[in-house]
Amino acid sequence: MRKMLSVLMCLVFVQDYSGDAKLPLPLQPPLSNTMRAESVALFADDPGRRHLGKLTYLEGVVLHEQGRGIGGWSALSVVGRRVTMVSDGGSVVSFDWLGGERLARVRYSSLIEGPGHGWSKLDRDSESLARDPKTGRYWVGFERANAIWRYQPDLAHATGHVRPEAMRRWEENGGPESLARLSDGRFVTIAETRGDGKAGLRHGIVFMGDPVEPATRQFAFSYRPPAGTHPVDAAELPDGRLVVLNRGVGLPNGFWNVLVVIDRGAIRPGAEVSGREIARLEAPALHDNFEGVAVTREGGRTILWLVSDDNQFILQRTLLLKFALED
Repeated sequence: MRKMLSVLMCLVFVQDYSGDAKLPLPLQPPLSNTMRAESVALFADDPGRRHLGKLTYLEGVVLHEQGRGIGGWSALSVVGRRVTMVSDGGSVVSFDWLGGERLARVRYSSLIEGPGHGWSKLDRDSESLARDPKTGRYWVGFERANAIWRYQPDLAHATGHVRPEAMRRWEENGGPESLARLSDGRFVTIAETRGDGKAGLRHGIVFMGDPVEPATRQFAFSYRPPAGTHPVDAAELPDGRLVVLNRGVGLPNGFWNVLVVIDRGAIRPGAEVSGREIARLEAPALHDNFEGVAVTREGGRTILWLVSDDNQFILQRTLLLKFALED
């Protein structure tokens, strides 16, 4: 049975798959949605085992939801104990994770403004999220449109958007899955799939400031992900390095992920870069369709957060995991 389910996952959830409209959007609070958390071990058969490459597992939960606009969480931002997630259908959820199975102030909403005029996945295929810590504003990367939209801190209204010329030839379902704001004000985005680039490479762009502003300069580079994977998100570490989350899928265990770090000075105009592996999420450890990564600091430690996109499919889960980087 497990092999049959794995085959089904590979046939349905390969990178090129994109479903029809999933949600009766737009969603606006107040909503009757509910969310609860259930703790999970990193290794189900050895709950005391907590090390994974350069990561130490701190805690993690499965998020169980009921209501409209649930699941499909593809992008992640964490500020203090406040977690914000955006789905690939334009939904937004924010909540306080108080540790363990305790959640508070759960709030669902949606990206009211965005590419397109309807509420199908084609109109709100939001896949990446970046935040300015000073203003609280967000930037969202949209596949299909290959566009970046800027939003107010509550993500209720857009304040600008752009479809960069350099992104217009990116594949419709392989666009800006990764979007990171750097501490110096620059932004980095990486295409999920190859497009018209060289074999194995992905297009990347560095914006020297706000990508939505017309005068912002930019340059291109190329990223080579680990074999068999696609880049699905990125975030800046406190020392200026870039951590990139990469995802693969295959038999017999379905999804797996590789986390790599790229040195601060490696990304230059025209450069071809790859990262140094720091961890893999694969059997027998927890593994699923992880698509979002965020970085915070706690007590002098660098914290990595991961969220999985359940594709609104019964065989997958929404996992929110918290690690300390021991690198």
